[in-house]
Amino acid sequence: MIHSILVICTGNICRSPMAAGLLQRALPGYAVSSAGLAPPVGAPADPRAALLLAREGCDLAGHRARAVDNSLVNAADLVLVMDYDQRTEMARQFPHARGKIYRIGEFIQVDVPDPYGCSQNMFSIVLELIKLGIASWLTQLETTEAATSHGDAS
Repeated sequence: MIHSILVICTGNICRSPMAAGLLQRALPGYAVSSAGLAPPVGAPADPRAALLLAREGCDLAGHRARAVDNSLVNAADLVLVMDYDQRTEMARQFPHARGKIYRIGEFIQVDVPDPYGCSQNMFSIVLELIKLGIASWLTQLETTEAATSHGDAS
């Protein structure tokens, strides 16, 4: 069963904090965290990301960018990345975790582009892609949990 989710992007200031905030809200019983492959360690969330998440009812004020490491990957039951290249890089850096690394848009065949340095409109587009990806994962997690609980009852 999945109880902890680690969300990865490049800088851990735009996409992964947005996705982690939305996942935590959708899955309050889960441990959700985020990190980056090449973050500006200690930097706050991008103001455009923070603004969009505030409109969604999520607060990124306390977020600080951090680098992904072995302990974070080992602690996660599921690792969600934003695109195929990040999935490849995560599998290269953490080969023991290959079976739990997926794109956030895996089930809808979508990569989430990096909005860093782009317009507020691009951040809005990215947020919508993240929301679509999360919706597809929520369906998958519900299906998996239902199958697991049904199996336990037999």
